[in-house]
Amino acid sequence: MIRLDGLRKIFPTKNGNVTAVENVNLDIQDGEIFGIIGYSGAGKSTLVRLLNALEKPTEGSVTIAGNNLSKLNNKQLRAARRDISMIFQHFNLLWSRTVRQNIAFPLEVAGIPKAKRRKRVEELIQLVGLEGRGDSYPSQLSGGQKQRVGIARALANNPKVLLCDEATSALDPKTTDAILDLLVDINRKIGLTIVLITHEMHVIRKISHRVAVMENGGVVEQGSVIDIFRNPKQEITKDFVKQVSEIDNTQETARLLAEQFPEGIIVKLTFIGKSAGEPIISKLFKRSNVDVNILEGDVSQTRGDSFGKLYLQLQGNSKAVEDALAFCREQGVETEVISHAEGTVPARRLG
Repeated sequence: MIRLDGLRKIFPTKNGNVTAVENVNLDIQDGEIFGIIGYSGAGKSTLVRLLNALEKPTEGSVTIAGNNLSKLNNKQLRAARRDISMIFQHFNLLWSRTVRQNIAFPLEVAGIPKAKRRKRVEELIQLVGLEGRGDSYPSQLSGGQKQRVGIARALANNPKVLLCDEATSALDPKTTDAILDLLVDINRKIGLTIVLITHEMHVIRKISHRVAVMENGGVVEQGSVIDIFRNPKQEITKDFVKQVSEIDNTQETARLLAEQFPEGIIVKLTFIGKSAGEPIISKLFKRSNVDVNILEGDVSQTRGDSFGKLYLQLQGNSKAVEDALAFCREQGVETEVISHAEGTVPARRLG
């Protein structure tokens, strides 16, 4: 559906050239929810403008639904843009128009007959959950309702791609989750390809299938959300994963416990998918000859699966400990020894 090849964007300034996007290569599949995450200045906003052809690349190409946008003439580009729609952080609604009139606006511009406009608007009002608010003005709506209007308006002309530029950043957490649930529902019902631009890992974790991490204009890491959570490689990716993890001080905890319990070791267990919901620790208590002290743990829900981490302190003879770790591995759980009695040691991952 979307292919970015060697994408580069340079802006000339009086102080010299500024490279906003550098050698970006991405393939986004039809019907996928794809997240692009980065901090301010990473190049996300420029990338969005390249995706909807508001900016032309200095080098490389943007191909959407088979159209290389940089090779189209103005007429062809206007036609191609009908397949690409967008929602914004601050809604961009017309304040003098009602909900119905805001949703109908792109249909009016496209010259759709009045009867068809009216039917389409009512369909969209139901799709985004705004029944009974069709005659309200934006000033009478909550932030979440305004964004629902923005989503309905963006869907009016049946686009193939929906770009979401920090679409939940102005919303409170509860409303953010409701809007994300709506996007998932829309993706499931009509197979819409959605590209999420955000700086919030919670947004990526909740609904994206895959994610690309941007820094200094380039993509430094990409993959399935579950793989990124499971094994982030770049420091910036690790920072983003920590946004939704409660375990930021585990190494310090491990060091202190190793001092308090010199005969024990600290182990990290990683649960993926089905194993995250299994009573593995309960079984471990019943069958092992080790003392188990639970230190910290959490489970994260991604769009496709569950991912959990649990930190244990194990005490017992070396054979009993190895048997306990072997049992965990048999259950599909990764094990990693992160600390021994003498202090923190290099990680040893098994399973």
